Amino acid sequence: MNLVLALDTSTPAVTAGLVRIERGVDTVLAERVTVDARAHAERLTPNVVAALADAALTMADLDAVVVGCGPGPFTGLRAGMATAAAYGHALGIPVHGVCSLDAIGVRTSGDVLVVTDARRREVYWARYRDGFRTAGPAVNAPADVDPGPARAVAGSPEHAALFGLPVRGPVHPPPAGLVAAVPDWSEPPPPLVALYLRRPDAKPLAAPR
Repeated sequence: MNLVLALDTSTPAVTAGLVRIERGVDTVLAERVTVDARAHAERLTPNVVAALADAALTMADLDAVVVGCGPGPFTGLRAGMATAAAYGHALGIPVHGVCSLDAIGVRTSGDVLVVTDARRREVYWARYRDGFRTAGPAVNAPADVDPGPARAVAGSPEHAALFGLPVRGPVHPPPAGLVAAVPDWSEPPPPLVALYLRRPDAKPLAAPR
């Protein structure tokens, strides 16, 4: 494993980055982020192309793809995961899916709560201790989220501020965090599974009587 394309569309940030892994050290070579909750499908591929150009690399140089699988809105996650799967299939390289909250929390220290916007006046959340998830992921109203032993909150600044604790970054899943969230690069990745944490809004029509 050497050069990894890292993608995430679980938050309003449309993220594409290139991370080189050498001797256990991750180095971010390029990163393009567009913050626009309505532009996941439109901006992801241009951000990938721009990041490759910034690093003077091509798609043929990639060894793997990692993508955030949520939790997040259906439309955003579908754009990122479908793009990652398409790249993996076209290039014949593995595609690793990770929890997007893990990508924020994996490099934090101490006890940290990670929250992102779930809309409907709710948040997606998980708790971490020294980078390891200890609770979640789940979706709740902020008032129903137990910070537990957390001494800081990372993720969406607007929602992190609701907990009365120090707010820290990252504010959205960064490429280095996405790569660090992969549990084992030596194993073939399982199929991508989206973490919606909610039932779809759309319901099938009732059968006619």
